[in-house]
Amino acid sequence: MLETLIPNWGRFGDRLISDTMATLQMVAIAGSIAFILGMTFGVLLVVTKKEGILEQLFIYNLLDMIINVIRSIPFLILLILLIPISRAIVGTGLGVTGAIIPLVFGTTPFFARQIESAIAELDSGLVEASLAMGMSPIEIIFSVYLRESIPSITRVTQITAINLVALTTFAGAVGAGGLGDFAIQFGLQLRLMDLLWAAIIIILIIVSVIQGIGNVIIKWSTK
Repeated sequence: MLETLIPNWGRFGDRLISDTMATLQMVAIAGSIAFILGMTFGVLLVVTKKEGILEQLFIYNLLDMIINVIRSIPFLILLILLIPISRAIVGTGLGVTGAIIPLVFGTTPFFARQIESAIAELDSGLVEASLAMGMSPIEIIFSVYLRESIPSITRVTQITAINLVALTTFAGAVGAGGLGDFAIQFGLQLRLMDLLWAAIIIILIIVSVIQGIGNVIIKWSTK
């Protein structure tokens, strides 16, 4: 059946499967690390800003500047620039492992800004009430900022995860493969349209799963 739908499956099916696994691996590993770092930095931006519950303008301005600088660098250039850092941290600048560090750097600043915006939507009255009740900053962060912002945080996490899937397209530049690289190599360069559509469909399935999981969490958190 696969050979009927995808005539070139016999020759390149194994490559399609391996590139699918490479994409999933990059999204899972880089996404998990970027989620933790982005959440941390996003919260820091909120609490250390002017009139924040832990106002520290030096920390806020420094973090704000670093995020802006990294976000301004095109990802393909960032991917190449970070090869030495990838070698120092994970032992290689190539392959799926070598692509993780650039993907984290490319995703974390974007996600941090998204988290900052998501938390900023929260009614300031809730924070003021929590302070009046004597809650500590840590309690406010977890019980107010994060807990009350679950729907918004889930939405921006969906956006970031889908953006990360798109960034994996560039991973081919360091030999990491992935569905984006597969689509470019076999669809654009070799013009094997069945393989191109196969890669596109798998990407759409991955995106749909991400959106579906996010929608379930949003529905659960708003009950």
